[in-house]
Amino acid sequence: MKKLRFAVMGCGFWSNFQIPGWLESDEVELVALYNRTLAKAEKVGERFGVQRIYDDPEALMANEELDFIDIITDVDTHLKFTEMAAQKGVHVVCQKPMAANYEDARKLVEVCKKHHVQLFINENFRWQAPIRKLKQYIDSGVIGRPFKGRVSFCSGFPVFDNQPFLKELDRFILTDVGSHILDICRFLFGEAITLQCLTQRVNPQIKGEDVANVFMLMENGVHCYAEMSYASILEKELFPQTLVLVEGEKGSIHLTADYEIRISTRAGTQSEIVKPVLYDWIDPEYAVVHSSIVGAQMDILKGLQGGPCETTGDDNFNTVRLVWASYYSADHNCMVKMEDFI
Repeated sequence: MKKLRFAVMGCGFWSNFQIPGWLESDEVELVALYNRTLAKAEKVGERFGVQRIYDDPEALMANEELDFIDIITDVDTHLKFTEMAAQKGVHVVCQKPMAANYEDARKLVEVCKKHHVQLFINENFRWQAPIRKLKQYIDSGVIGRPFKGRVSFCSGFPVFDNQPFLKELDRFILTDVGSHILDICRFLFGEAITLQCLTQRVNPQIKGEDVANVFMLMENGVHCYAEMSYASILEKELFPQTLVLVEGEKGSIHLTADYEIRISTRAGTQSEIVKPVLYDWIDPEYAVVHSSIVGAQMDILKGLQGGPCETTGDDNFNTVRLVWASYYSADHNCMVKMEDFI
């Protein structure tokens, strides 16, 4: 099978992890880079041996023969670059969140369908090693039928120090973290029937919300609670770990600190530590996130080759719906029926 040729749009922070994630496969070839600041693209090109460098996205699309592009730029550019690629018949892999707002996300899906190209979202949190193992345990039936789940991402990590632009977002934690956490909820428990959301802004120096709590009734009957915070000063700082507690008829499964999964039944408790793969290009402090990029991208590669893929545009649009339904619920202090949020 010939290698799939691709270009990366955007050479900022995440390109240093998404590019080597792709290069873990010998079935792809990175042929070109774009960045609005040419020097950044040249630096990334030097690191990864890419010589075709652009600061004009239209020139890149005109000059290169591509199978797909990987969009790693600011969210406001996602629709523009998707339209550009789709019109050329080039498949699209896009960073989360899919778009800056609900309507642009819908347009992003529709434009790819119109031009008969595939759309995939690089949603990697569901590919974290402990999350995948947790799902296996749920599906095994060891705790019987689940009836309640809690998915938590609560931290006091000074995220605004490294990414000051986040302070200026009118909509913050649900679009930034919620895109991941609500997708994990869907991965573990399926689709939601209803939701209700409350948000808060604790940090007075930011515009958007830094706390969000979403309560969902899932189609399978599970009561699912998703909590997100960048204002939590806790006994132990666990950023960027996601914690999960699932309760079932026969017991519970707890993904707790430092990747430990504890399964409790009436017979007792057993535990297992599921660590992420330590690739040589990751930051060990963020291994659980960085290593999950490989799993997400290898699954997308299957989709690009005509096989099944979890994080298609259609699938991820259901996560987008949860994000914006949560904002609607918080803004109007109401419960949202997902069938009405179209």
